Amino acid sequence: MTTKKQRAAFVQKILDEKFPNPDIPLDHKDPFTLLIAVLLSAQCTDKKVNEVTPKLFTLASTPKAMAKLSSQDIEKIIKPCGLAPTKSKAIQKLSKILVESYNSYVPETLAELEHLPGVGHKTASVVLCQAFKKPAFPVDTHIHRCAKRWKLSSGKNVTQTEKDLKKLFPKMSWIKLHLQIIYFARKYCPAKKHVVEDCPICLGLKDLS
Repeated sequence: MTTKKQRAAFVQKILDEKFPNPDIPLDHKDPFTLLIAVLLSAQCTDKKVNEVTPKLFTLASTPKAMAKLSSQDIEKIIKPCGLAPTKSKAIQKLSKILVESYNSYVPETLAELEHLPGVGHKTASVVLCQAFKKPAFPVDTHIHRCAKRWKLSSGKNVTQTEKDLKKLFPKMSWIKLHLQIIYFARKYCPAKKHVVEDCPICLGLKDLS
């Protein structure tokens, strides 16, 4: 019977082979545009977000410019991303807060990010690790599903999954692993029509046990 640590080491080995240098899938140019893109990606594909953000950022790519737009103006542009009324209000409000309280800069702590409208723990974690290179392990549905499937976590909820994964993997690898697992899940380990024989990790773990 393999231990969680052994399975984690095998998982990391395969991820490094398949996705050695994963890029951030959301187009952005700085912490603010990344924050907006991540906020828009909730219940929306990265592809769709990348189709919408160029138009939004042409109009406003800084907190100051975004704060001047009405939430209705923002809503019209981001409508294809879904949840547009809620997201547009959050974007407008958080932009104002950044201008008034942070001199138009995006804060670099988890607590401050989580206090911004529309920014939950996962969004804050993504910005923290991808914009500021501070160790965080954002857990989305792909990571949550794979961690359970690979028996690295009980998978009861994303909070527990995040704690479990942080214990299993070295801190210095969290930022990269977050992206690696997402890319791997999409290509080899989908939620539906998953074929063990086509998934290098699931097949390897089967042989390990």
